Amino acid sequence: MEGNGSVVKFQLPFPDSYWVIPGRLLAGEYPGAIEEHSARKKLVSLLHCGVNAVLNLTEEGELVDYASWLMEEAADFGLDVEIRRMPIRDFSTPGVVEMMAILNQMDEWLNQGKTVYVHCYGGIGRTGTVVGCYLVRKGLSPRQALQQIAELRRGTPDHWRRSPETDEQVEFVLSWRKDQ
Repeated sequence: MEGNGSVVKFQLPFPDSYWVIPGRLLAGEYPGAIEEHSARKKLVSLLHCGVNAVLNLTEEGELVDYASWLMEEAADFGLDVEIRRMPIRDFSTPGVVEMMAILNQMDEWLNQGKTVYVHCYGGIGRTGTVVGCYLVRKGLSPRQALQQIAELRRGTPDHWRRSPETDEQVEFVLSWRKDQ
């Protein structure tokens, strides 16, 4: 809240994204595109939202790699951006150790004051699984975390789709514990 009682609204880079922690942790779809110009436009939108750390949950070769374009665009603005790929196979879940590493990376960046963007392809399945486990780690019950994701995604074009996407992903979040 601002001093005058109005709610601060944080800009979104594109419709299929949402703030998990406003101004700090953003989640959503693949920020690239097949066509370079379109990809660069999306990547610049991320930079305009303050993103300076990107956690890519897609597998190598799954989509057109945008890393070099993001680095070039960031350099044009005099910004440093970190990108890390921590892949999860589409429609599946990572192991517990892999999820802990993903959450630790997010916490490390957030503790460094970075603004983090976490994504998969559509921003629904793998991303929802990671966000759900992150919210549990931060104190929500698994069911509250799933409800929170649905609320945060309410403004996205795909808000009607369940996130996480598969039964296996939902069960993974439901079994996640705060101390993991």
